[in-house]
Amino acid sequence: MNKHLLLSFAFFGAILVCSAQTDTLKKQSKQEKIKTGWNVGGLPVIAFDTDLGLEYGALVQLFNYGDGKTYPQYKHMVYAEISRYTKGSGINRLYYDSKYLIPGLRVTSDLAYLTDKTYDFYGFNGYESTYNQKWTDDSELPSIYKSRAFYKYDRKLTRFTTDLQGKLTDKRFGWVTGIGLYNFAIDTVDVNALNKGKSASKKLPYVGGGLFQRYVDWGLIDEKERDGGFATYLKTGFVIDTRDNEPNPMKGIWTEAILTYAPSFMGIGKKYEHVKFSLTHRQYFTLVKDRLSFAYRLGYQTTILGKCPYYLEPNMTTLFLRGATSEGLGGGKTLRGILRNRVTGDGIAYGNLELRWKFAKFYFIKQNFYLSLNGFVDGGQVVKPIDFNKTAAIAKLQAAEPTANVEDYFSPDKESLHLSYGGGLRIVMNQNFIIAIDHGQVFDKKDGNAGTYIGLNFLF
Repeated sequence: MNKHLLLSFAFFGAILVCSAQTDTLKKQSKQEKIKTGWNVGGLPVIAFDTDLGLEYGALVQLFNYGDGKTYPQYKHMVYAEISRYTKGSGINRLYYDSKYLIPGLRVTSDLAYLTDKTYDFYGFNGYESTYNQKWTDDSELPSIYKSRAFYKYDRKLTRFTTDLQGKLTDKRFGWVTGIGLYNFAIDTVDVNALNKGKSASKKLPYVGGGLFQRYVDWGLIDEKERDGGFATYLKTGFVIDTRDNEPNPMKGIWTEAILTYAPSFMGIGKKYEHVKFSLTHRQYFTLVKDRLSFAYRLGYQTTILGKCPYYLEPNMTTLFLRGATSEGLGGGKTLRGILRNRVTGDGIAYGNLELRWKFAKFYFIKQNFYLSLNGFVDGGQVVKPIDFNKTAAIAKLQAAEPTANVEDYFSPDKESLHLSYGGGLRIVMNQNFIIAIDHGQVFDKKDGNAGTYIGLNFLF
């Protein structure tokens, strides 16, 4: 079981107390104060995970508003995060975004080294792969419980991306080009390392590499792709953007149509050369001026040429990373409440519906703040399955584990819509530094139970 404690709750709890004095504070902030120069937002991170150990670190986000004429739009944004668990997982990331570095172009660049000792893996094609929650529950009988790490593998990702966006004659329309360099190093969970210092009752059992190694043994993951590898994505596309405010629009649309090509001569190899197409449409409506809005996002991504290796299937194309990763479906950046990567296929479709209410605005510690509540419904499913020889896989399973129940791994259920719902809170400073807290619940226990996420930014 994971137990999380963030020092940020204590710090921003003070802000929430102060917001109760909104009558006094609003008198001071009838008109929002224009910000100039550099402004800094930061967040300490302390957490504990039974398997990963103690997490410690911090994130900092810097905004430059120049002489203030562009406020609330910043001229330059720099984001840096260093956080890690004592047993090896961690985030090391530097991110930059600006419309002013190169005249007429928007430059977005990301450099990250992400280590995850227990990266989620639930098989292919959503509901067609069985998720047994009891297998991961150490309170169950030994005859039922397998391991908290059964649906996990060890992943190290080194990533560098740069995107350039320019405008066409009509400023609402734009083009994009970019490059992404990804290096994946993958293995089974290092159970011995995670068990160091644990009591006997909390140690992870060894289960032969969990579901991941079984997929390799059954031929669903090729030995040539098992350990990951290096891949280059060349990106080009088209953008429509009419938002009135990028961090939290009250009106407008933001649509991206992107082609990404992973050429064989730039690392991935001939067998896994492929092209993906992604289309993401977001739209925003004002229901009550400056207070209440409705927003939705619809997305579609699929492989249109070639074969994508399993480790790149969760990767979702986006021009603006709102977190350390853009992966799914499932998890805090796609389907909140649903298990991360629960919905993995060669083609996916998804949607998010969200109401956003700015219920308090005030001026505090010489900064502009507002608080926002949101309620949401998220949904998505595989629309193009990953193709594999299921009959051959079952034969290998039965040969290796004669007493195994095939339906414990391959469900007779057909893939269908995965749904979740929930709500959240945003604490926003100067319209751009946004602390996000979301809690999502699943509709179907085959997708897990619930999830709580603490990070930055609105989802879209």
